[in-house]
Amino acid sequence: MRRLTRKERLAAEVFGYSYAHYQDHLDDGNIRFEELMPDDVDTLEKAEQQAWDSSRIARAIEIEEGKVGFWQSLYRDAKEIVDAPTSAESFRRGVRVSIQYAVEKDLADEASIERLVTQVCYRAADFGYLLDLERRRLSYYSQDLRKETKHDLEALDLDFGPDQD
Repeated sequence: MRRLTRKERLAAEVFGYSYAHYQDHLDDGNIRFEELMPDDVDTLEKAEQQAWDSSRIARAIEIEEGKVGFWQSLYRDAKEIVDAPTSAESFRRGVRVSIQYAVEKDLADEASIERLVTQVCYRAADFGYLLDLERRRLSYYSQDLRKETKHDLEALDLDFGPDQD
């Protein structure tokens, strides 16, 4: 299986495609996946490195200036996910981004919860894609996936009521 390049993975993240779906559209003459989306990612990367102003970014990727912040945020999240040190950390970061987005959009009803479940499943599919490329089993990353953060440790200090030994 051909490995997606970093730029292609960034494009998949920025434009909301799973890695497998993005790969399916490569090498079949689909200019959107092969050139346009990666070019926009290049532009967003260059804009970040060179601290372009909003109007320059808007002109370069042909969007309304009011949407520049949104696209910059998508790019930064994509970079965090794609540039993670391991596939397990990429998965954790992707799930975190999906949950943060769902909470920002008011995770309050059954439909919004189902949309979040779908997004987590997409993250699992991307993790599976990366595992296939690495020829690793999920169990290889078991410890990484069970890594507890300071927030997990703080939750353990909660008072659960009288004497629940």
